[in-house]
Amino acid sequence: MTYVIAEPCVDVLDQACVAVCPVDCIHFEQGTDRMLYIDPNECIDCGACEPECPVNAIYPEESLPAGWAAYTPINAIWFTDKAAARAQLEALKPA
Repeated sequence: MTYVIAEPCVDVLDQACVAVCPVDCIHFEQGTDRMLYIDPNECIDCGACEPECPVNAIYPEESLPAGWAAYTPINAIWFTDKAAARAQLEALKPA
């Protein structure tokens, strides 16, 4: 299991979660990305980020609301193909 950042983060980009992550697994490119992403290979499932998110965008993968299931692969793919992740996000939530 890993944590996933979902739709409430889009166009918000609050970084409180980044500040508390002990393994630095939450990333984004400032000025380019519309949300933050959790690296599923680096996340240690500590849960420190979840209560820090002011918009309740972070969920354990197993508890992610069904309507936001598409955010799980978007989080994962961002770390290998940023353009594909951004395109998938744009398809889900146009700017």
